[in-house]
Amino acid sequence: MDNIKKQTFQNPILPGFYPDPSICRAGDDYYLITSSFGFFPGVPIFHSKDLVNWEQIGHVLDRPSQLNLDGAGLSGGIYAPTIRYHQGTFYMITTNVTNGGNFIVTAENPAGPWSDPYWIENAPGIDPSLFFDEDGRVYFTAAWMAKDAQKFSNMEIWGQELELTTMKLVGERHNLWRGALKNAHSPEGPHLYKVYGYYYLLIAEGGTQHFHAVTIARSKNIFGPYEGYEGYEGNPILTHRHLGKEIPISNPGHADLVETQNGEWWMVALASRPYGGYFKNLGRETFLIPVEWEDGGPIVTPGTGRVESA
Repeated sequence: MDNIKKQTFQNPILPGFYPDPSICRAGDDYYLITSSFGFFPGVPIFHSKDLVNWEQIGHVLDRPSQLNLDGAGLSGGIYAPTIRYHQGTFYMITTNVTNGGNFIVTAENPAGPWSDPYWIENAPGIDPSLFFDEDGRVYFTAAWMAKDAQKFSNMEIWGQELELTTMKLVGERHNLWRGALKNAHSPEGPHLYKVYGYYYLLIAEGGTQHFHAVTIARSKNIFGPYEGYEGYEGNPILTHRHLGKEIPISNPGHADLVETQNGEWWMVALASRPYGGYFKNLGRETFLIPVEWEDGGPIVTPGTGRVESA
């Protein structure tokens, strides 16, 4: 793949209603999915060779046996899916917030068919993600209400090992992080990566509107303790909340990272394009953002630190 940092591309890469993007790479191919909420079929899936040009190849959840939306309404159903590829198999994990909770489906071909759900027992919360470690162990992360929560937004990220052959959680559950800000609003959307010998925990916080943000923590151990980037003076690594409301792109957040086969890093994230005032009738769209690693942390769009339209 050519170095697309040297090319011009237009954001958003998926215009319109494509929130909560998650991405993975399988060889020279990239796959991206987004939330679908109360719509059937669920979880649209896209393919690209260059991260810029995307073609929809189907839906992950295209059978009633996979997706029960009874009573969901438009704001229920499927929240924040994550897609990962490991040793010839694609994994999609998500939450049906209306019916059933957290589950995994698998496929050898990302265009389908995907399996019926493997429901994850004793896995409270939303926004689940999977991490495949170098030693072959697999880990589950999600966001749930903190036990000492004073209000609905007082959430935290938790993690536990997953036995892949049985799709069951094993071992002890660990609380990992509550976000970069003290009493952070709605820490959610966790994703784990291993880079330069550290485990990096990328999350969204600040809610899904104007104060949305992407923050990150790291640890030498999978279950922590996690510390914010550069002692967390470096957080948030992406937000537009300090730019006011007269900007062309607002509320970026809920991100995922991917490394290309050439060792470059990119982020996909949701954001909105207000028009006619601070109105977001196009919804939350999917944007592509360059990332470089510097002094042990990711720098988003070096030089501007924001989501650019081109």
